[in-house]
Amino acid sequence: MKRAFLFPGQGAQTVGMGKDIYEKYEEAKKIYEKASEISGIDVKKICFEGPEEELNKTENTQIAILTTSLAILEILKNKGIEADIATGLSLGEYGALIYSGIITFEDGIKLIQKRGFYMGNLIPKEEYLMAAVIGLEVNKIEEVCSQIREKGKFVVPANYNCSVQTAISGTKEAVEEAMQKLKDEGAKRVIPLKTSGPFHTSKLQEAKNAYEKELEKIQFNKGKCKVIKNIDGTYYNENDNIKEILANHIISPVRFDKAIKLMQEENVEEYIEIGPGRTLTGFIKKDNKEANTININSLESLENYLN
Repeated sequence: MKRAFLFPGQGAQTVGMGKDIYEKYEEAKKIYEKASEISGIDVKKICFEGPEEELNKTENTQIAILTTSLAILEILKNKGIEADIATGLSLGEYGALIYSGIITFEDGIKLIQKRGFYMGNLIPKEEYLMAAVIGLEVNKIEEVCSQIREKGKFVVPANYNCSVQTAISGTKEAVEEAMQKLKDEGAKRVIPLKTSGPFHTSKLQEAKNAYEKELEKIQFNKGKCKVIKNIDGTYYNENDNIKEILANHIISPVRFDKAIKLMQEENVEEYIEIGPGRTLTGFIKKDNKEANTININSLESLENYLN
């Protein structure tokens, strides 16, 4: 059976995530402890106790979600459950890269800690907003954003999530104007998102430049399974400049819509989303109602799957 592992991105976090799994499984405990040791922050405390405003800071959110996903992944691996393909949404791509062995666990934690810090702090001081646009064709969303940019305001499509959902990102004023226009154009729903920056846009150029220096320190390996890139929805290959891809990833739109298409073409039979929330399986179901999707984000869902 062809299986894909999916790793969630920012916005999936909730206070208490992973706690029940941590309390039962020794291997999960070790992952939280290792992540805390490498990063020098108490990842477990941020995940299990919050408070919410602390967990929602980008510099904490990214490492918290990744660690929770990797703790669950460790249990699956110990049970002999493997995947042919791995991918994720934004920071979730690092879960996929660690699973495949392209990046070591230690390097992945170090990178995501720096990435979260730069993305949360190295941005121009303005008010920002992201919003999910549901039920409107992509070219119409791109057109509305372009019209608003022509007036000197900043808003762009940032996450192409699936055929019926695209997230836009930019300054608060521009995104709010776009939200109204997109509703007028016939969007079924437009929802503000629980994120704190203009992610995957040119506003993060400074963060990208700083992050490139961190990537220079990393040794990348040959992967043991296929990993789909967010940047263009294709597989990583041995000729890729991974440092360049991961740096550009910060300022480029996420193409999860293309990842879904590629997994469909590969005839994936089981999609497992590993970590908090159920966002990615939701996107897959929107484009492929028949898909066999599984979410493992709690002790109950983990044990239901294992049994």
